[in-house]
Amino acid sequence: MKNQVIDFGHTRNSMNNTPEKISQSSHNSRAKFTDPLPWVVLLSVVALDQVTKWIVIETLAVGESWPETGLFRFTHAWNTGTAFSLFQGQGDLLTWVSLGAVCVLAWIYRSLKNPHWLLRFAFGLQFGGAIGNIIDRIRLGHVTDFFDVGWWPVFNIADSSIVVGISLMLIYFWFLQAKIDEARSNKSNSSTNPISNTAITPDQSNEPKATNTKVT
Repeated sequence: MKNQVIDFGHTRNSMNNTPEKISQSSHNSRAKFTDPLPWVVLLSVVALDQVTKWIVIETLAVGESWPETGLFRFTHAWNTGTAFSLFQGQGDLLTWVSLGAVCVLAWIYRSLKNPHWLLRFAFGLQFGGAIGNIIDRIRLGHVTDFFDVGWWPVFNIADSSIVVGISLMLIYFWFLQAKIDEARSNKSNSSTNPISNTAITPDQSNEPKATNTKVT
């Protein structure tokens, strides 16, 4: 004769983890710094930005353009201001401002709940662009610009990355967020309806308890 104990604790815990609770937890999860997408974008932007700047520094003297004339040229320019040559001569101040902006950007990113991949991509572009120019300010005391398009101020890949990242964020919040949130809500409801429509008898609703069963 042996006493065999049947424990329904595991069953009780499994019943608590309903699809509805799992869906709500996923929908409310905050952005994580361990997410690979922003890091891949960030590192790609920084690498491309620094490599192109190095090529310009090695091949063109400051103020030199290639070709010499035309709507689009590569011109080696020093920028002690912000993106697109604004606020010239404020290099030291702008270095600290840029570092502060990166910290604020990181705080905003961390506060997002379950961000769409487009938002994560946009933040990666902005992080990469800001860090690319910060590296220049710390290492050289100025930012190297080289894209020279008509009357537009000379700029670089980091500047372009920041502008594209901000543009994608605005597009998302103005035009896409409502549709994406609605699609997520519909998907969440469809996944929870089968559970909510299941009939439960009074005997099934009672929480099972551990019992002792005698085995002969």
